[in-house]
Amino acid sequence: MSATTEQHDSDLGWSLGVLLRAYERALTSALGDLPHGYRGYQLLREVVRGSQPSQLALAGHLGIDRTVMTYLIDDLVAAGLVERRVAEADRRQRRVVPTADGTARLGDLEHRVDAAEDVVLAALAPDDRRTVGLLLRRAACEYRDADPGDPCTVVEHALGR
Repeated sequence: MSATTEQHDSDLGWSLGVLLRAYERALTSALGDLPHGYRGYQLLREVVRGSQPSQLALAGHLGIDRTVMTYLIDDLVAAGLVERRVAEADRRQRRVVPTADGTARLGDLEHRVDAAEDVVLAALAPDDRRTVGLLLRRAACEYRDADPGDPCTVVEHALGR
């Protein structure tokens, strides 16, 4: 079989679509009690990691519109998972920091996400799952760096919303 035929037979778009829908269902179930589900999880994870110096930096890193980011953070604040603090370097900025409950909750959420991903990728051996995850992350990061749009919009378009 030629390389061209192998590429054509892989039907990457169909495969990604099926897996994306399965992933969305699995994570909706796993994260149903978290404000904003997977988006809330991504935000909480980034806040706990502490790698973004401001609310605006969080929005840019996650590819979420800054006005939407405000509502996401408001709801995580209301749930007692994060809080806003004035940044020491620039008092006009707000730094989003995890609460003790937020940090503790993230551990549980990470286990739920891992279990959901294992279900979606059950057809693959554990080493293959890790390899697929690393390759997709590499491709996604390269794409995002080359075309920094809103990844949430891309995903929602792919889901047919």
